Amino acid sequence: MEDISWQIRPGEHWVVLGANGSGKTTLLQVLAGYLWPTSGDVTVLGQRFGEVDLRALRRKIGWVGSFLQAQVPPSQMPLEFIVSGKYASLGIYDKPEARDFEEAAGLAARLQCDNILDLPYAVLSQGEKQRLLIARALIHKPRLLILDEPCGGLDLVSREKLLATFEDLGRTPGGPSMILVTHYLEEIMPVFSHVLLLKSGRCTAKGEKNQILRRDLLTEAFGIPIEAGHENGRYWSRLAKN
Repeated sequence: MEDISWQIRPGEHWVVLGANGSGKTTLLQVLAGYLWPTSGDVTVLGQRFGEVDLRALRRKIGWVGSFLQAQVPPSQMPLEFIVSGKYASLGIYDKPEARDFEEAAGLAARLQCDNILDLPYAVLSQGEKQRLLIARALIHKPRLLILDEPCGGLDLVSREKLLATFEDLGRTPGGPSMILVTHYLEEIMPVFSHVLLLKSGRCTAKGEKNQILRRDLLTEAFGIPIEAGHENGRYWSRLAKN
């Protein structure tokens, strides 16, 4: 990563867009304190790296991504998994209170996965697992929610249901700011206001999405001619004709 200068203001929801290998996940790992930059400054939620306990900071950041999903024990039960998010761990090492499980059940209902609470994690569908990850991320009331390619492996119906959940979260008063990492314009819901466009570890463009999701900038970032458009608040992309 080089020459990245990025600021997220309250009320903004961002998309980090780029091809494979562009540095999307690496950038977000720095933001969440899992990687340390070799140069420059990082300030998250008003806390500057080097002056803050990163373990405490991570409790204010929710993360939904495949790296976490791969670490969940197959026998993990959904409510316990959601509650574990309150303690920033896989498994519960502190004694949770009854209200923790009540809150977890409420989140499961809100995210439409309360019908799977009696099933072990291993037998759930990909879409059900993603909803549990979101519930886990929300239980500690984060101020920032990172969504790292959350639609990977989902069929069309499951993807659209999950994207509708993000739209609802983004419009909830007092909810977290969201950062969506994706390859696909089709996953950018209307609630997302800004785009950071990456190529080879560098920022090629950033700003309001209607200024960034253009043919010239997308073609530069992805290295092939791309045509983009939008309809009813949703974007689409395709290979452009020569």
